Amino acid sequence: MNRSEVWQMSLDSPAADQTTEGATRLVVILSSDALAVLPLRIIVPLTPWKEDFSSAPWIVRVPPVLNSGLEQVMAADALQVRSVSTARLRRKVGDLPQRLTGEIVEAVAGIIQP
Repeated sequence: MNRSEVWQMSLDSPAADQTTEGATRLVVILSSDALAVLPLRIIVPLTPWKEDFSSAPWIVRVPPVLNSGLEQVMAADALQVRSVSTARLRRKVGDLPQRLTGEIVEAVAGIIQP
């Protein structure tokens, strides 16, 4: 579970029975690979793109690029950045190019800078 990877994240609690398929959401991992020893990852959720998002500087347009595993254009909402347990990350979907991950990181930095 490394930076730039797209994962399917369970919306159920990490303690939920992992044999059942509950609701999931696509996320991209932003945390540094150096922190991979911890059972937590910093993620930003992905949601289907809407043209209304184009004026929001904290939302990054993520196209379905090669190896991403995405089937449609998605939006990475930097306002929803959070840390989650690796137990909630169920299945790797693909990888984003470093350029796109960098844009998402910049959007996160933009919302926390004074």
